[in-house]
Amino acid sequence: MQTATPVSRKATRPRADALRNRERIVAAAREMFVENGPDVPFDEIARRAGVGNATVYRNFPDRDALIREVVCCVMDRTARAAERALAEGAESGDAFAALERFAHAAADERISALCPMLAGAFDHHHPDLLAARGRVEHLVAEIMERAKAAGQLRPDVGVGDLLMVVAQLGRPPAGAVCVSLDRFVHRHLQLYLDGLRAPARSTLPGTTLTMEDLRQS
Repeated sequence: MQTATPVSRKATRPRADALRNRERIVAAAREMFVENGPDVPFDEIARRAGVGNATVYRNFPDRDALIREVVCCVMDRTARAAERALAEGAESGDAFAALERFAHAAADERISALCPMLAGAFDHHHPDLLAARGRVEHLVAEIMERAKAAGQLRPDVGVGDLLMVVAQLGRPPAGAVCVSLDRFVHRHLQLYLDGLRAPARSTLPGTTLTMEDLRQS
């Protein structure tokens, strides 16, 4: 009786060291894109990641592929922060504190500092980007609905209102000035969050900002 030949694990999944190299490239690219903008040479990204140029190109054949992976990675990290906030809010019973924790964590991700790289010919409708964005929006909406249901969040604000301010505060221009501005982000974000508490102390002009409003702008 002939025995079956076992399937090699290496044939069905990337090697652990290859995965680590990819993660290092994405982490290095995120840092350098935020610091210096989208035109950082691949060889400098490779140097910071501690890999060779060929390894970068093997994983990301062009700049668009690398930018997309960086943005999706940051969105995934933001989604995980939202999931943690939801779990902590459910455990503590303080829905607004959960919203605050998420907002500060999202500001630290600095996802909007990457937004200028999504302009031009970049494929804004790539399935990976749409899925990552949809996950974040759904989770943030749930965080805010829980705070509203608890009577802690003013009812006249939407997901777009929160994410726009988080984005603006986490988006100093790429370059050396970023570091000097970082120390103000959480201070100013907390001032804004305090203004979201119910009961509202004023009537907001205009209408609730939606995510569709943000995308169109």
